[in-house]
Amino acid sequence: MANVNELIGKVLTRIDDSHADELLFYTEEGACYRMYHEQDCCEHVYIEDICGDLTDLIGVPLLLAEEVSDDRAPVGEWDESYTWTFYKFATTKGYVTIRWYGSSNGYYSESVNFERYEEAAE
Repeated sequence: MANVNELIGKVLTRIDDSHADELLFYTEEGACYRMYHEQDCCEHVYIEDICGDLTDLIGVPLLLAEEVSDDRAPVGEWDESYTWTFYKFATTKGYVTIRWYGSSNGYYSESVNFERYEEAAE
């Protein structure tokens, strides 16, 4: 596992958001980072919203890359356990917040995974 703040100072060349509830961040160094959740039984973790334009994160160094949790109300009234996770990014071009929501019966993970991804980076 990696920490999202590893992206601070890096220049992204591309962000692939073509897969449902998974983002791939490609750096000019040739590295790729993956933000996702490995779904299991009795849980659901997904990107609830992206505030800002992901293209504002391309081509200039990242000045901010952080993970923050929040204690907001659940999306569904029947969610026994839930977690809000926010990923905040900033460059000189703009800010982006990726809002993840996870719910479960309380026995499964609601967290988001962030890792250096070893698939062929572009």
